[in-house]
Parts: sequence; C-alpha cells; structure tokens
Amino acid sequence: MKDSPRPLHVTIAHTDGCANTPGTRDLVEEVAAELALPINLTMALVTTPEEAERFRLHGSPTVLVNGLDVDPTLRDRTDYGFS
Repeated sequence: MKDSPRPLHVTIAHTDGCANTPGTRDLVEEVAAELALPINLTMALVTTPEEAERFRLHGSPTVLVNGLDVDPTLRDRTDYGFS
C-alpha cells in the first residue's frame, strides 16, 4: 500500500478587506485538488507590522507553502509591508 503524502502547510496571509483574498483561496484550493496534493490551509489576518514581518507579507495576500513564499524572488527580501 502506498503511503499518503504529508499535507503541505499553506498559509494565506492577508489584510482586512483585501479584495484578492477570496480568489486566492479558491485558486490555492483548486490547484491542490488538481494536483491531488493534501494541504492544511490557514488564513492569517495580518493586523500589525509585527505580524507582517512574521508572515513575510510583501503584499496582500501573500501565499506561503511550508513557510516559503510561492514567489521565489521574494524569499530573500526583508522589506515587509503593512499599511
């Protein structure tokens, strides 16, 4: 019997009222389903600059998979933002 893959930990960090958050959540869920990837999805509402740094928020929403931004060009940047 084949072992089931471990779920990926996906976090969508977002600010309150971000119009792109619902569509991003739908897209993440659709891609995971298409690829048959189990995920643990967490929605993280960012309300402080400290949370923006913790979630490495470069813009809302930010998608992290196992703690890494899905955009590899942002992974080494430290100019997190919250406004």
